[in-house]
Amino acid sequence: MFYITIVICSILGIILGMNLPTISYSYSGYLAIAIIAALDSVFGGLTSVLKKNFDIKIFVSGFFGNAILAMLLTFLGEKLNVDIYLAAVIVFVGRMFTNLSIIRRIYIERVIEKYNSKKNKNIEIEKVENTEE
Repeated sequence: MFYITIVICSILGIILGMNLPTISYSYSGYLAIAIIAALDSVFGGLTSVLKKNFDIKIFVSGFFGNAILAMLLTFLGEKLNVDIYLAAVIVFVGRMFTNLSIIRRIYIERVIEKYNSKKNKNIEIEKVENTEE
């Protein structure tokens, strides 16, 4: 079900992206920071799915809450003529790399576990064959 949702949303995003007008330069900073915040939430969601403690309410509230907070920081920074959005970029990108490293470790552990279980099966089969002879 999760993969079907990803495929459907990806196709919808491609279709909408081709048919919607382009974002003006004045709003591109807001969109960029919102995308970074949303990607942080997506990586966090993937991490929690792999750890088997995913909660849709937490994901949705984090997805929109992070994006809105990041856009508000960008707006405030523009009004104060200070690049406050850089703080959000640093935090969100740092969290994305942390979540990506967790995801990587989980998959590496799974691959090693499968390899060890196959190796143990082969050893057991060899022991059985040796005892039969």
